Amino acid sequence: MIDHISLAVRDLAGATAFYEAVLSPIGLTRLETRTTTVGFGKRYPEFWLNHRPTMTPRPENSGVHVCIRASDAGAVDAFHRAALAAGGRSEGPPGLRPAYGKGYYAAFVCDLDGNTVEAVTFLAAPA
Repeated sequence: MIDHISLAVRDLAGATAFYEAVLSPIGLTRLETRTTTVGFGKRYPEFWLNHRPTMTPRPENSGVHVCIRASDAGAVDAFHRAALAAGGRSEGPPGLRPAYGKGYYAAFVCDLDGNTVEAVTFLAAPA
């Protein structure tokens, strides 16, 4: 249904380094680099960073939220650790979120520009 997602970032090099670390545990790698954009994915670029150097930082609770499916709980855990190590902020540590559905295991982080990114896996089939 959705082909790709793009996030605006002020510092393309910094954001690229952040997302290389954060997306690696969930199986996405940098596949394309252009002058003002970088694309990550598994087989094709499905997650893009777009350079917007004059963008003002996003306020907390701005509504920007992207969720990426992870293969298992270990990948969700590694995603969260990598984000914190790369300068991101936790918006919710790895764990079950029963309010979101049976087996919904996720972690939420805020990137260097205020975008919220989630990694999720399902430990059991949703009810």
